[in-house]
Parts: sequence; C-alpha cells; structure tokens
Amino acid sequence: MQENKNTPNNEDRDIINNIELNFFEALIPVVALMIMLAYNIFYADGVLLGDYSNQFILLLGGLVAAIVGFFNKVNFKAMVVEIIDNLKSVLIPILILFLVGALAGTWLVSGIIPAMVYYGLQVLNPTIFLPASVIIAALISIATGSSWTTSATVGIALVGIGSALGIPTGMIAGAVISGAYFGDKMSPLSDTTNLAPAMAGTDLFTHIRYMTLTTVPTIIITLIVFSILSFNIDTSGNADVSGLLNTINSTFNISPYLFIVPVAVIVLIVTKTKPLIALGIGVLLAAVFAFIFQSEILSGLSNSNFISIINAIFIDTEITTANEKLNELFSAGGMQGMLWTIYLIICAMVFGGIMDAIGALTRITDALLKVASSVFGLFASTVISCLGLNAIASDQYLAIVIPGKMFKQAYEDKGLAPENLSRSLEDSGTVTSVLIPWNTCGAYQSTVLGVNVADYFVYAIFNWLSPFMTLFFAALNIKIRQLVKNN
Repeated sequence: MQENKNTPNNEDRDIINNIELNFFEALIPVVALMIMLAYNIFYADGVLLGDYSNQFILLLGGLVAAIVGFFNKVNFKAMVVEIIDNLKSVLIPILILFLVGALAGTWLVSGIIPAMVYYGLQVLNPTIFLPASVIIAALISIATGSSWTTSATVGIALVGIGSALGIPTGMIAGAVISGAYFGDKMSPLSDTTNLAPAMAGTDLFTHIRYMTLTTVPTIIITLIVFSILSFNIDTSGNADVSGLLNTINSTFNISPYLFIVPVAVIVLIVTKTKPLIALGIGVLLAAVFAFIFQSEILSGLSNSNFISIINAIFIDTEITTANEKLNELFSAGGMQGMLWTIYLIICAMVFGGIMDAIGALTRITDALLKVASSVFGLFASTVISCLGLNAIASDQYLAIVIPGKMFKQAYEDKGLAPENLSRSLEDSGTVTSVLIPWNTCGAYQSTVLGVNVADYFVYAIFNWLSPFMTLFFAALNIKIRQLVKNN
C-alpha cells in the first residue's frame, strides 16, 4: 500500500508504507547484509567475491529484500521503478566523482600535489613537531583526497622523524591520522566526501561548506592539544627531511605559481560555482600548468605530452622518483580510479531502492524514531548507526551508505536540510573507522604506520572528538539548517 505525501520541496513523491510488512521482516535484509559482510571480513579476508565484494554483497542484500517483498505483495515493477529513481538521483555525484579522478591525475602531473608536499615538509621544527605533523598531513590529504596515501607516504616519514626525536610513536601516529582524516574529510577529491552528500541528497560543495561548522572547531581543539603536548616533550636531534625535499625538487619543477590552480578552485567553491564547473576548470587549468611547468615529466610518461595529460585524466599515472616512500604518493588513478566507489554507489542505490519499494526503510526508521523522536535523537541515532556499522561491517563506506539511505527521509520529515545528514555521516562514519582495529581503516593505518590502534587511539583526537562535536551542535541547536521550501 502506498501513501502520497507532500515533501518539503512541494513535489509529489510516493512514500512507500507497506502495511503487509512488519518490523522484523524489514530487518531480514539488513541482518542478511551484516552476516555476509561479517563473513567476508572475518573469514574470507575481504575478498569473498573479489575486489568488489562489498558491491556484490549489497546486490545480494537487495536480492534478499526482493524475496521479502515478494512474500509481502510487492511486485517486481515497483522495485525496478524505485531503483531507477535512486540511480537518477546520483547521476550528478557520479559525474563529479569522474571529475575528481581527473583532477587528482592532472594535479599530480602538473606538480601541484608535489609542491604542497615540498612546502609542507619545510615547516617541521622539533618544538612544534606534533601540531606541524597535523598540518602537513592535513594539507597532503586535502591535496590528494586520501588519508591512506597520506599515511603511507608522509605519515611514515613523520613517524620515523618523530621517533628519532624521542617522541612516542602513538602521539605521532595520532597527529598524522588526525590531520589526514581532517584533510580527507574536507577535500573535494575524497571518495567519502563525495559519497556522503550523494547518499543524503545534497551537493558536494554545500556539504563541504556545512561541514566546516563542526570540523574547524574540532581541528582547532586538536591543534591546541598537540601544541601543549609538543611543548612539554623533551626532544633531541633534528627533523631531517632534506632527502625527501631533494627528491621532490629534482623530479618536479616546484614553483609557488602552481598554487594558482588550487586557489582558483577554492575561489570558485566559495562563490558557490556549480561543482561540475569548478572541478572542470580545475582540471583544465592543471592541464595547462602541466604543459608549462612539467614538460619533462610529461615527456617521460609517453611519447606525446598531450597523451600524457589524457592518460592522467582517464587512467593510472605513476611518477617514479629516487625515493620509494614518495612513489605511492606520486600516483593517481584518474577517472578509472573512481570506478570502485561509483560501483559501490550504484549497488547501494539498488539495495536502497528495493528496501524503499518493499517499505522496509520506512518501517525501520519509524521504529528508530519512536525511540528517538526529537531532532537531537535523530542525530544521535545517525551517529550510533554509523559507529555500529563501522564496528559490525568493518567498512567506512558502508557506515556512510546504509545510514544515509535509512535516515534520508527521516531528516526530510523533520524539515532538516540534507546537509545535516551528510555532515553527520562524515563526522561519525568516515573519521571513526580508523579507531576500530578490525575495521579496514584501522587495520590499514596501524599496519602502515607500525603503531597499534590502542597506542594511537587516545591521540587520534580529531577522530574521536568529531562525533561528540556533531552531537554538541545538535543538542544546543547550533547552525542546524532547515529545509528551504520552494513556492
């Protein structure tokens, strides 16, 4: 049975409330999904169905939901209609993701990312080592859109340098992770930063601007704490990064003029230019700067400089240096590198569309909202769901996808703008994944940095403080944006 309900944007939309389906039946696909994910992580090393295990499991979850729907008088056509509507809603985010891949590739071959690393490493000083590590990791992560790449490159270097100075590795790793996840969260190049607004139904730059309300205070507190710690630690020796600097300088033509491109993109973002236009201009400018500043790099990648640019936009690009630590940093996947996330979004839309069609999401969210009926309760339910999925599903992407799909309508019903949901997903889903040892992020970071999660947990201040900050804003009703109704 369907009930027509007028949404805040005054468009007629079918909100499916299937009276044939009870709460426990609605949970069957979710429980099946959790069991399959748990088996995949703990018994199949995350590759039960290959590199795209999570995508396949979402489709299998959708199949389970479809079977539940058939037993509750939902026809196949209704499911297909909901899936198609869901896929239409993420067309723009998918196009943005392709441009993000192109941006990463062109910013690499133009020397923009190497320049950020080069100038960032020069601010190291033993007396401010920890806050400087936060800032450096943040800058690199903003430039690359990847906390993983930041940790595996500059993060490893910082841990080595800090250890030589006598600073506890847990502190250094906590500083690196705090900065890396701040940058990852705020970068338009980040897959999770694109995924969250796609799930919530808002656009990329609105999401980033709205996140600054909670993210900036959190990183400021983080920097203050690390500054206090840094001033109270006895250090010895020097932070020698000359080897890294020499390698970067000998490989690329480093110039402050390269920062014209990111500054231009930032200006476009601030002036509320549409994401597709802003990112497209960023790609074109970077391509031009590559021809001007990095002709030798382009010549070394292929026989034609133009082909090198095209390859950077569409496929993998790897620039080999004399320092192995930098080689992973100086690689980008182009548009091709975005396919994993795009497939995840598509499969999530299939799962979510079927769950919508059979009325399961309505039934589950109604039950949750009966327990937490206030606006704060809605935010708290989102945070708890994200934390729970990070622990149960062991994957930050699913900790964004599933709560995002479940709570989207609930936020609309409360008259809350979708960026409230997207921000909550990032504040609690993206950043806390690294705090769980068996989560893919926690396992990766601890392995790469050589520091146990238990050792850096307390010092990953930005990561565990973020969900508290979003709940603090919700509890005091600070900058909680309402839906704007179109007349």
